[in-house]
Amino acid sequence: MQKVIKFINELEAQIPNADVLNDTVSLGTIGWHIEHSCLVIIKITETIQNSNPALYRPKFSFVKFIVLLTGKFPRGRAKAPESVLPIENITLTHLQESIVKAKAAIDALSNCKKNKYFTHPVFGNLNAPKTIHFLGIHTHHHLLIIQDILK
Repeated sequence: MQKVIKFINELEAQIPNADVLNDTVSLGTIGWHIEHSCLVIIKITETIQNSNPALYRPKFSFVKFIVLLTGKFPRGRAKAPESVLPIENITLTHLQESIVKAKAAIDALSNCKKNKYFTHPVFGNLNAPKTIHFLGIHTHHHLLIIQDILK
């Protein structure tokens, strides 16, 4: 969990660069990547909090195994679901609010029962501990994109 909080703090440090765009790296601005990362954390945590742990059924997925093992996502392969796509005009104030909500969501997630879960479209069901690991990988993935945008 500490890793995810560290990554959220790194996202927060990039807020002054929110309008920076490098379309050879990504079609989204740095602000887009910050907001998307926060939305993923917030929405997944909401889903987990509302889940029924008695219904959790793990299922093996080779892709999930590789991603969770290596800690890396391939770039440009997945399309974000509509529910975690940022709004058009992202303000610095909005980004700050999203960071605060993402930090609160991670805190709430750390207090969830182990088998509270969400269903990822590719990885299947991820319980709370695996979700925290997934969120770290996802957030770090976007931090790497941000670093490349700034190069």
